[in-house]
Amino acid sequence: MKKRMLATAVLISGLTLAAGPLAQAAQAAPGAQAAVPAATAERQVIVCTVNDDRVNFRGGPGTNYPVLGQVNRGQQLHYRERQNEWVMGDLVGGRTGVWIHDAYLDGC
Repeated sequence: MKKRMLATAVLISGLTLAAGPLAQAAQAAPGAQAAVPAATAERQVIVCTVNDDRVNFRGGPGTNYPVLGQVNRGQQLHYRERQNEWVMGDLVGGRTGVWIHDAYLDGC
């Protein structure tokens, strides 16, 4: 079984931050304007692809969790998280929050 490293990128954009000393200064002095840093939040979507037929997806990260169903080669999964060799995500056009062993996934 080959091991893969996962690189996740999170981009920040569009979220106005209004906390800390600058926000407090603006509240303390009516009419005063504080230079509040602005940031935005965008999340890069990682899509994994099932690489075999009749692959079980489970309710948790291990074979001791119940099998909820099966998927076939080409099914896509939107990556959400990883625990050791198990990936949790949302099946495109199907169930959400399912776990699949990473040996059966490409691209994540």
